Amino acid sequence: MLVNKNDTLYNLLENKYELFNNHDFIKYDPISIPRCFAKKEDIEISAFLTATIAWGQRVSIINNGGKLMQMMENQPYIFLMEADEREFARFDKFVHRTFNGEDCKYFLLSLKNIYTNHNGLESVFSKMYNETEDVFETIIRFRSLFLSLSHFQRTEKHISNPAKGSAAKRINMFLRWMVRNDQKGVDFGLWKCIPASALLCPLDLHTGNVARKLGLITRKQNDRKAVEELMVSLRQFDNFDPVKYDFALFGMGINGHEF
Repeated sequence: MLVNKNDTLYNLLENKYELFNNHDFIKYDPISIPRCFAKKEDIEISAFLTATIAWGQRVSIINNGGKLMQMMENQPYIFLMEADEREFARFDKFVHRTFNGEDCKYFLLSLKNIYTNHNGLESVFSKMYNETEDVFETIIRFRSLFLSLSHFQRTEKHISNPAKGSAAKRINMFLRWMVRNDQKGVDFGLWKCIPASALLCPLDLHTGNVARKLGLITRKQNDRKAVEELMVSLRQFDNFDPVKYDFALFGMGINGHEF
């Protein structure tokens, strides 16, 4: 049952959502990297890679995301499809925090496998969501496919595993970018395979802290159970597009807004 539209918390969330879900948001957010592209595959690949390194300072994330695109000659899809072993070697020295060159090369090879043998990221997520009708279960299946090539054990930590309780913040953020159509030029709305109502909030330190202060979650850890608790709360305010409130929670957290 949805809340009364006069509810103080509902009005706060709606007001902050309207404040932060606009084109000005892009400049200082990692979504600015895929926003540089027009081709669907370029958007998907750049978004996935940028979301993968989306922890730490946003300036660093954006800088390194831009660096990755430059190393792919600002044509990520063509680069993946045509690059040989020598060209992949240019990523040997790429580093973003604990994500190193070996991790990066595996991610590129796995994405190439997905586009070569599985018809691309949208097709993979569409098939898996249709089978599960659950985003966490979809992520678990995607992770299994993504890690199906030979790889270093260390690389596995860069693909979140909800089966072990992870909130899967970065993949959920990627899915928000791809699925949600906000009509405001922030999220892309490219994929129709997953309904916006099924999306999960990309829970991080900022959204978690604000959600607790607002009484939206009680769980102390930012894990899968906390996301599930948060989604129950957010769907009371908007059952069709609950993840739109990610803008409100993150915006209030990162900007230090009083509430």
